[in-house]
Amino acid sequence: MLNYQRYKRVPVVNYPERQWSSKEIEKAPIWCSVDLRDGNQALVEPMVVQEKIEMFNLLVKLGFKEIEIGFPAASQIEYDFLRQLVERKLIPDDVVVQVLVQCREHLIKRTFEAIQGIKKTVVHIYNSTSTLQRDVVFHKNMDEIKEIAVQGTEWVKKYAQGFDGEIMLEYSPESFTGTELEFALDICTAVQETWGATPEKKIIINLPSTVEMNTPNVYADQIEWMHRHFKNRDSIILSVHPHNDRGTGVAATELALLAGADRVEGTLFGNGERTGNVDILTLAYNMFSQGINPNLNLENVREIAEVYERCTKMAIDPRHPYAGKLVFTAFSGSHQDAINKGLQAMHERNNPYWEVPYLPIDPSDIGRKYEPIVRINSQSGKGGVAFIMDTFYGFKLPKGMHKEFADVIQAISEKQGEVAPEQIMEEFRRNYTERKEPIHFRRCQITEAEEDTQFSTLVKVRYTDHGVEKVFEGVGNGPVDAVQKGLEKELGIEIRVLDYTEHALTSGSGAQAASYIHLMDVKTGKATYGVGISSNITRASIRGIFSAVNRLFY
Repeated sequence: MLNYQRYKRVPVVNYPERQWSSKEIEKAPIWCSVDLRDGNQALVEPMVVQEKIEMFNLLVKLGFKEIEIGFPAASQIEYDFLRQLVERKLIPDDVVVQVLVQCREHLIKRTFEAIQGIKKTVVHIYNSTSTLQRDVVFHKNMDEIKEIAVQGTEWVKKYAQGFDGEIMLEYSPESFTGTELEFALDICTAVQETWGATPEKKIIINLPSTVEMNTPNVYADQIEWMHRHFKNRDSIILSVHPHNDRGTGVAATELALLAGADRVEGTLFGNGERTGNVDILTLAYNMFSQGINPNLNLENVREIAEVYERCTKMAIDPRHPYAGKLVFTAFSGSHQDAINKGLQAMHERNNPYWEVPYLPIDPSDIGRKYEPIVRINSQSGKGGVAFIMDTFYGFKLPKGMHKEFADVIQAISEKQGEVAPEQIMEEFRRNYTERKEPIHFRRCQITEAEEDTQFSTLVKVRYTDHGVEKVFEGVGNGPVDAVQKGLEKELGIEIRVLDYTEHALTSGSGAQAASYIHLMDVKTGKATYGVGISSNITRASIRGIFSAVNRLFY
């Protein structure tokens, strides 16, 4: 039995005056990518300089205006990467780079050496403030922890005086979620006042969920409490840096935005320490799906994924929102049928809005394709198979035919698993359009004659029976009826056409038609469909009859 008694609940915030719960996200926040710092340090094999440059260029292409590029005082490779960005003039004028540094003077001095030549830089200082870390890691009281942050701020001010570019300070009370709110406010205010923040010279106060410790609503309460208790709030850019330890990083971030956050730090696809940072792409696509401009260039998620996987050497989960290989796939038959009907309804109604069951966005809007939307396995239903035939190949199967053909595919899927669209089409040919044995229609001569004031159709059909060429004639009130009567007499059978439908398969000079004949053996009551294809609709119909007879009697 799990020893759950080893764990105690993390206290919630007593905050009944919360307002975030009645708000909606209306615009995108300021995005800051930390892929090159937080994301990179969590890789089994950290990126080399050239991979970092490729990732940086991708982030710029995606439209990130703030990018944390590393911890240049921590290692030579971090320092060299930053200098390459500067010396090769790879930092666009509208992009602000951010560097992380602990509140130690020699590290801050080294950081300022690294950023020389950059027009605008965010210097991000931090120290851990949580109750637990004060006790077991630093063995310091609140005043001593606050002094670390204040001293770090003074050092940044000192070295900023000799810096040619513009410096913005960011301060993070690391492990904020485990810090008493009153103390978190106290230490952030001390940094704010030491820096001399004003509405014209703002400071970034970043409140990280360094370890996700409670449900997302608790984080939202913490953010709103800080948001409403800050002094000179208009001098602060309130930032969040959520992690995903409880698997609710995206939800916690969205609620934090409702609670007053202006800025989000995260990574592509949620890479980062332990279970990862918050996934900026999921956040941005979520906003996009609600008609909100995410202010990022995310039209090609496949390209983003390709660069990400190459640089990080990590694979994206197939169920990852928006980017996963299976996220626009429906295995359930009822889902497949609903997708099919939703797409049809949108087309018929000329709906300007995307409204399709089970597909929150149009995959093509983010560089995905429709080919993998529906995949067929043993759990799939008749609607999915019909959708494949229509969407991929243009065959609009009559409703009565859906189950008949789906049963054929399901029998295959129970043996081998998933059935690809190409195999579905091959089975359709084998079972219907190419079902030409033992009786194989060759050609037909049609003559119209008037008898007893009614028009009658005379057909002369040439066919092969087990390879032997034969001819029969039939008379009826149309080609289909005449061929039916001729076959009955020729083969000694009794059949009835229950349904007949047709449609064009393609347009243009090479247009073809498909005919579907639902035929019943009168003696046994057994019925099946036959399908014929031809550029001539009459020939397509006759081929459909022969296809059905072969399926019924042979």
